[in-house]
Amino acid sequence: MLSSWSEWFEYYKFLVMKSAESLEEFYKRKFQWVPEQIRKDIGHFNLFRLKPDFCGFESVPYRRRDFYKVLLMKGHSRVHYADKVFEVKNYALSFSNPKIPYKWEHIEPMEECTYCIFSADFFHQFGHFQDYEVYQPNGTHVFELSEAQAAEVRAVFNRMEEEFNSEYKYKYDLVRNQIFELLHYALKLQPSEQLDARPVNASRRIAMLFMELLERQFPLDEPNQYVAMRSASEFARQLNVHVNHLNRAVKETTEKTTTQLITERIMQEARVLLKQTSWSVSEIAYSLGFKEVTHFNNFFKKHQELSPLKFRNS
Repeated sequence: MLSSWSEWFEYYKFLVMKSAESLEEFYKRKFQWVPEQIRKDIGHFNLFRLKPDFCGFESVPYRRRDFYKVLLMKGHSRVHYADKVFEVKNYALSFSNPKIPYKWEHIEPMEECTYCIFSADFFHQFGHFQDYEVYQPNGTHVFELSEAQAAEVRAVFNRMEEEFNSEYKYKYDLVRNQIFELLHYALKLQPSEQLDARPVNASRRIAMLFMELLERQFPLDEPNQYVAMRSASEFARQLNVHVNHLNRAVKETTEKTTTQLITERIMQEARVLLKQTSWSVSEIAYSLGFKEVTHFNNFFKKHQELSPLKFRNS
Protein backbone atom coordinates (compact mmCIF):
# COMPACT_ATOMS: atom_id res chain seq x y z
CA MET A 1 0.00 0.00 0.00
CA LEU A 2 1.34 3.42 -0.93
CA SER A 3 1.51 5.61 2.15
CA SER A 4 1.69 9.12 0.72
CA TRP A 5 0.54 11.21 -2.21
CA SER A 6 4.10 11.61 -3.52
CA GLU A 7 4.65 7.84 -3.47
CA TRP A 8 1.34 7.29 -5.26
CA PHE A 9 2.14 9.90 -7.90
CA GLU A 10 5.59 8.42 -8.58
CA TYR A 11 3.97 5.01 -8.95
CA TYR A 12 1.39 6.53 -11.30
CA LYS A 13 4.11 8.05 -13.47
CA PHE A 14 5.89 4.68 -13.58
CA LEU A 15 2.71 2.98 -14.81
CA VAL A 16 2.10 5.71 -17.39
CA MET A 17 5.57 5.33 -18.85
CA LYS A 18 5.31 1.55 -18.72
CA SER A 19 1.96 1.24 -20.45
CA ALA A 20 1.98 4.07 -23.01
CA GLU A 21 3.43 3.37 -26.45
CA SER A 22 6.91 4.92 -26.58
CA LEU A 23 8.45 6.64 -29.58
CA GLU A 24 10.63 3.57 -30.16
CA GLU A 25 7.59 1.28 -30.11
CA PHE A 26 5.74 3.62 -32.48
CA TYR A 27 8.55 3.46 -35.06
CA LYS A 28 8.80 -0.32 -34.80
CA ARG A 29 5.02 -0.78 -35.19
CA LYS A 30 4.60 1.73 -37.99
CA PHE A 31 7.83 1.51 -39.98
CA GLN A 32 9.75 -1.51 -38.64
CA TRP A 33 12.72 0.71 -37.88
CA VAL A 34 13.87 3.15 -35.20
CA PRO A 35 15.86 6.36 -35.84
CA GLU A 36 19.49 5.99 -34.88
CA GLN A 37 19.14 8.82 -32.40
CA ILE A 38 16.01 10.23 -30.84
CA ARG A 39 17.36 13.57 -29.72
CA LYS A 40 17.28 14.29 -26.01
CA ASP A 41 18.64 17.85 -26.12
CA ILE A 42 15.74 19.46 -28.00
CA GLY A 43 13.16 16.71 -27.73
CA HIS A 44 11.94 14.64 -30.63
CA PHE A 45 10.06 15.80 -33.73
CA ASN A 46 9.25 14.10 -37.01
CA LEU A 47 6.82 14.60 -39.88
CA PHE A 48 5.23 11.95 -42.09
CA ARG A 49 3.34 12.25 -45.33
CA LEU A 50 1.81 8.96 -46.48
CA LYS A 51 1.12 8.49 -50.16
CA PRO A 52 -2.47 7.47 -51.02
CA ASP A 53 -1.23 4.04 -52.19
CA PHE A 54 0.10 3.37 -48.69
CA CYS A 55 -2.69 4.86 -46.56
CA GLY A 56 -4.93 1.82 -46.86
CA PHE A 57 -7.15 0.43 -44.12
CA GLU A 58 -4.60 0.11 -41.32
CA SER A 59 -6.28 0.98 -38.02
CA VAL A 60 -4.42 2.50 -35.09
CA PRO A 61 -4.82 0.28 -32.00
CA TYR A 62 -6.56 1.64 -28.90
CA ARG A 63 -3.76 2.81 -26.61
CA ARG A 64 -2.08 5.88 -25.16
CA ARG A 65 1.11 7.16 -26.73
CA ASP A 66 3.99 8.78 -24.88
CA PHE A 67 4.13 11.62 -27.40
CA TYR A 68 1.94 14.25 -29.08
CA LYS A 69 0.52 14.06 -32.58
CA VAL A 70 -1.14 16.50 -35.00
CA LEU A 71 -2.80 14.86 -38.00
CA LEU A 72 -4.52 15.90 -41.22
CA MET A 73 -6.34 13.08 -42.96
CA LYS A 74 -9.04 12.42 -45.53
CA GLY A 75 -11.22 9.32 -45.40
CA HIS A 76 -14.29 7.86 -43.75
CA SER A 77 -13.21 6.90 -40.21
CA ARG A 78 -14.29 6.56 -36.62
CA VAL A 79 -12.05 8.05 -33.96
CA HIS A 80 -12.26 6.57 -30.47
CA TYR A 81 -11.06 9.07 -27.83
CA ALA A 82 -11.47 7.88 -24.22
CA ASP A 83 -15.21 7.06 -24.04
CA LYS A 84 -16.20 9.20 -27.05
CA VAL A 85 -16.52 8.22 -30.70
CA PHE A 86 -16.29 10.75 -33.55
CA GLU A 87 -17.25 9.86 -37.09
CA VAL A 88 -15.24 11.60 -39.81
CA LYS A 89 -16.66 11.49 -43.32
CA ASN A 90 -14.17 13.63 -45.20
CA TYR A 91 -11.27 15.75 -43.88
CA ALA A 92 -10.23 15.94 -40.23
CA LEU A 93 -7.58 17.69 -38.15
CA SER A 94 -6.84 15.88 -34.89
CA PHE A 95 -4.67 16.41 -31.80
CA SER A 96 -3.49 13.44 -29.71
CA ASN A 97 -1.71 13.57 -26.36
CA PRO A 98 -0.23 11.15 -23.80
CA LYS A 99 -3.11 11.58 -21.33
CA ILE A 100 -5.86 10.16 -23.52
CA PRO A 101 -6.00 6.70 -25.15
CA TYR A 102 -7.35 6.65 -28.67
CA LYS A 103 -7.63 4.66 -31.88
CA TRP A 104 -8.58 5.29 -35.51
CA GLU A 105 -10.96 2.84 -37.14
CA HIS A 106 -10.83 3.29 -40.92
CA ILE A 107 -14.13 2.45 -42.62
CA GLU A 108 -12.70 3.29 -46.04
CA PRO A 109 -9.07 3.63 -47.18
CA MET A 110 -7.52 6.97 -46.32
CA GLU A 111 -7.01 9.23 -49.32
CA GLU A 112 -4.60 11.56 -47.54
CA CYS A 113 -2.59 11.38 -44.34
CA THR A 114 -0.02 13.91 -43.08
CA TYR A 115 1.02 14.17 -39.46
CA CYS A 116 3.77 15.22 -37.11
CA ILE A 117 4.76 13.71 -33.78
CA PHE A 118 6.75 15.35 -31.00
CA SER A 119 7.73 14.82 -27.39
CA ALA A 120 6.84 17.21 -24.57
CA ASP A 121 10.54 18.15 -24.35
CA PHE A 122 10.34 19.53 -27.87
CA PHE A 123 8.46 22.53 -26.44
CA HIS A 124 10.67 22.99 -23.36
CA GLN A 125 10.69 26.72 -22.50
CA PHE A 126 8.72 27.43 -25.68
CA GLY A 127 5.16 28.11 -24.60
CA HIS A 128 2.65 26.02 -22.68
CA PHE A 129 0.97 24.19 -25.53
CA GLN A 130 -0.51 21.56 -23.15
CA ASP A 131 -2.72 24.23 -21.57
CA TYR A 132 -4.82 24.71 -24.70
CA GLU A 133 -8.22 23.02 -24.99
CA VAL A 134 -7.17 20.63 -27.78
CA TYR A 135 -4.82 18.93 -25.32
CA GLN A 136 -7.15 18.96 -22.31
CA PRO A 137 -9.16 15.83 -21.36
CA ASN A 138 -12.52 17.59 -21.81
CA GLY A 139 -11.51 19.56 -24.87
CA THR A 140 -12.27 18.96 -28.53
CA HIS A 141 -9.62 16.78 -30.20
CA VAL A 142 -11.04 16.10 -33.66
CA PHE A 143 -12.15 18.84 -36.08
CA GLU A 144 -13.93 18.11 -39.34
CA LEU A 145 -12.76 20.38 -42.16
CA SER A 146 -14.15 21.59 -45.44
CA GLU A 147 -12.10 21.34 -48.64
CA ALA A 148 -11.03 24.97 -48.24
CA GLN A 149 -10.07 24.53 -44.59
CA ALA A 150 -8.13 21.37 -45.38
CA ALA A 151 -6.19 23.31 -48.03
CA GLU A 152 -5.20 25.93 -45.42
CA VAL A 153 -4.08 23.25 -42.94
CA ARG A 154 -2.21 21.42 -45.70
CA ALA A 155 -0.32 24.64 -46.51
CA VAL A 156 0.89 24.86 -42.89
CA PHE A 157 2.11 21.26 -43.01
CA ASN A 158 3.88 22.04 -46.31
CA ARG A 159 5.74 24.94 -44.73
CA MET A 160 6.52 22.79 -41.69
CA GLU A 161 7.97 20.06 -43.89
CA GLU A 162 10.02 22.57 -45.86
CA GLU A 163 11.55 24.04 -42.69
CA PHE A 164 12.09 20.62 -41.11
CA ASN A 165 14.10 19.49 -44.14
CA SER A 166 16.09 22.73 -44.36
CA GLU A 167 19.54 23.48 -42.97
CA TYR A 168 18.38 26.65 -41.21
CA LYS A 169 19.94 26.92 -37.75
CA TYR A 170 16.69 27.84 -36.01
CA LYS A 171 14.35 25.64 -38.05
CA TYR A 172 12.88 23.94 -34.98
CA ASP A 173 11.67 27.28 -33.64
CA LEU A 174 9.78 27.78 -36.88
CA VAL A 175 8.37 24.25 -36.66
CA ARG A 176 7.13 24.93 -33.12
CA ASN A 177 5.45 28.11 -34.32
CA GLN A 178 3.73 26.16 -37.10
CA ILE A 179 2.41 23.62 -34.57
CA PHE A 180 1.00 26.54 -32.61
CA GLU A 181 -0.50 27.86 -35.86
CA LEU A 182 -2.35 24.56 -36.36
CA LEU A 183 -3.46 24.58 -32.73
CA HIS A 184 -4.91 28.09 -32.99
CA TYR A 185 -6.48 27.29 -36.36
CA ALA A 186 -8.42 24.47 -34.70
CA LEU A 187 -9.45 26.60 -31.73
CA LYS A 188 -10.88 29.24 -34.06
CA LEU A 189 -13.17 26.57 -35.53
CA GLN A 190 -14.97 26.23 -32.20
CA PRO A 191 -17.99 28.41 -31.40
CA SER A 192 -16.84 31.42 -29.41
CA GLU A 193 -19.00 30.50 -26.42
CA GLN A 194 -16.95 27.35 -25.93
CA LEU A 195 -13.75 29.29 -25.43
CA ASP A 196 -13.17 30.18 -21.82
CA ALA A 197 -11.49 33.55 -21.47
CA ARG A 198 -12.37 34.25 -17.86
CA PRO A 199 -9.60 35.62 -15.64
CA VAL A 200 -7.93 33.17 -13.29
CA ASN A 201 -9.09 34.35 -9.86
CA ALA A 202 -8.53 32.51 -6.55
CA SER A 203 -11.62 30.32 -6.88
CA ARG A 204 -10.84 29.35 -10.43
CA ARG A 205 -7.24 28.55 -9.54
CA ILE A 206 -8.41 26.14 -6.81
CA ALA A 207 -10.90 24.57 -9.23
CA MET A 208 -8.18 24.13 -11.85
CA LEU A 209 -5.88 22.48 -9.30
CA PHE A 210 -8.71 20.15 -8.32
CA MET A 211 -9.32 19.22 -11.97
CA GLU A 212 -5.61 18.58 -12.46
CA LEU A 213 -5.45 16.30 -9.41
CA LEU A 214 -8.57 14.48 -10.56
CA GLU A 215 -7.22 13.94 -14.05
CA ARG A 216 -3.83 12.72 -12.82
CA GLN A 217 -5.48 9.55 -11.58
CA PHE A 218 -6.46 8.56 -15.11
CA PRO A 219 -6.34 6.73 -17.40
CA LEU A 220 -6.02 3.34 -15.70
CA ASP A 221 -3.76 1.09 -17.75
CA GLU A 222 -3.14 -1.84 -15.43
CA PRO A 223 -5.57 -3.77 -13.17
CA ASN A 224 -3.33 -3.08 -10.18
CA GLN A 225 -3.71 0.68 -10.59
CA TYR A 226 -6.38 2.27 -8.47
CA VAL A 227 -8.09 5.62 -7.95
CA ALA A 228 -6.62 7.05 -4.77
CA MET A 229 -9.01 9.98 -4.25
CA ARG A 230 -12.77 9.76 -4.78
CA SER A 231 -14.30 12.28 -2.40
CA ALA A 232 -14.29 16.07 -2.12
CA SER A 233 -12.76 15.86 1.35
CA GLU A 234 -9.80 13.83 0.06
CA PHE A 235 -9.09 16.40 -2.63
CA ALA A 236 -9.50 19.24 -0.13
CA ARG A 237 -6.92 17.68 2.17
CA GLN A 238 -4.47 17.31 -0.68
CA LEU A 239 -5.02 20.95 -1.71
CA ASN A 240 -4.82 22.11 1.91
CA VAL A 241 -8.17 23.91 1.77
CA HIS A 242 -11.44 23.43 3.64
CA VAL A 243 -13.83 21.15 1.77
CA ASN A 244 -16.51 23.84 1.77
CA HIS A 245 -14.07 26.27 0.16
CA LEU A 246 -13.23 23.70 -2.51
CA ASN A 247 -16.89 22.97 -3.19
CA ARG A 248 -17.72 26.68 -3.56
CA ALA A 249 -14.76 27.28 -5.88
CA VAL A 250 -15.61 24.32 -8.10
CA LYS A 251 -19.30 25.23 -8.27
CA GLU A 252 -18.53 28.87 -9.05
CA THR A 253 -16.07 27.93 -11.81
CA THR A 254 -17.70 24.91 -13.46
CA GLU A 255 -21.37 25.22 -12.43
CA LYS A 256 -21.11 21.62 -11.26
CA THR A 257 -20.49 20.18 -7.81
CA THR A 258 -17.22 18.53 -6.87
CA THR A 259 -19.05 15.22 -6.49
CA GLN A 260 -20.59 15.56 -9.94
CA LEU A 261 -17.20 16.05 -11.57
CA ILE A 262 -15.66 13.11 -9.71
CA THR A 263 -18.62 10.92 -10.64
CA GLU A 264 -18.48 11.95 -14.31
CA ARG A 265 -14.75 11.17 -14.54
CA ILE A 266 -15.13 7.79 -12.84
CA MET A 267 -18.03 6.95 -15.15
CA GLN A 268 -16.00 7.99 -18.19
CA GLU A 269 -13.17 5.68 -17.15
CA ALA A 270 -15.59 2.86 -16.35
CA ARG A 271 -17.07 3.05 -19.86
CA VAL A 272 -13.60 3.02 -21.43
CA LEU A 273 -12.47 0.01 -19.39
CA LEU A 274 -15.64 -1.93 -20.13
CA LYS A 275 -15.46 -1.30 -23.87
CA GLN A 276 -11.72 -1.25 -24.54
CA THR A 277 -10.24 -3.82 -22.15
CA SER A 278 -10.83 -7.45 -21.20
CA TRP A 279 -10.67 -6.70 -17.46
CA SER A 280 -13.32 -8.38 -15.37
CA VAL A 281 -16.01 -6.23 -13.78
CA SER A 282 -14.48 -6.94 -10.37
CA GLU A 283 -11.05 -5.73 -11.57
CA ILE A 284 -12.61 -2.56 -12.93
CA ALA A 285 -14.55 -2.02 -9.71
CA TYR A 286 -11.41 -2.38 -7.58
CA SER A 287 -9.36 -0.05 -9.80
CA LEU A 288 -12.05 2.59 -9.57
CA GLY A 289 -12.05 2.45 -5.78
CA PHE A 290 -15.11 0.29 -5.07
CA LYS A 291 -14.65 -2.21 -2.24
CA GLU A 292 -17.58 -4.34 -3.42
CA VAL A 293 -18.53 -5.23 -6.98
CA THR A 294 -22.20 -4.76 -6.10
CA HIS A 295 -21.48 -1.14 -5.13
CA PHE A 296 -19.89 -0.56 -8.54
CA ASN A 297 -22.79 -2.28 -10.32
CA ASN A 298 -25.33 -0.10 -8.52
CA PHE A 299 -23.26 3.05 -9.15
CA PHE A 300 -22.87 2.30 -12.85
CA LYS A 301 -26.50 1.36 -13.38
CA LYS A 302 -27.66 4.53 -11.60
CA HIS A 303 -25.71 6.78 -13.97
CA GLN A 304 -25.79 4.73 -17.19
CA GLU A 305 -29.17 3.00 -16.84
CA LEU A 306 -27.47 -0.27 -17.81
CA SER A 307 -25.51 -2.79 -15.79
CA PRO A 308 -21.76 -2.93 -16.55
CA LEU A 309 -22.12 -6.26 -18.38
CA LYS A 310 -25.06 -5.08 -20.47
CA PHE A 311 -23.14 -1.92 -21.36
CA ARG A 312 -20.07 -3.98 -22.33
CA ASN A 313 -22.16 -6.19 -24.62
CA SER A 314 -24.28 -3.39 -26.10
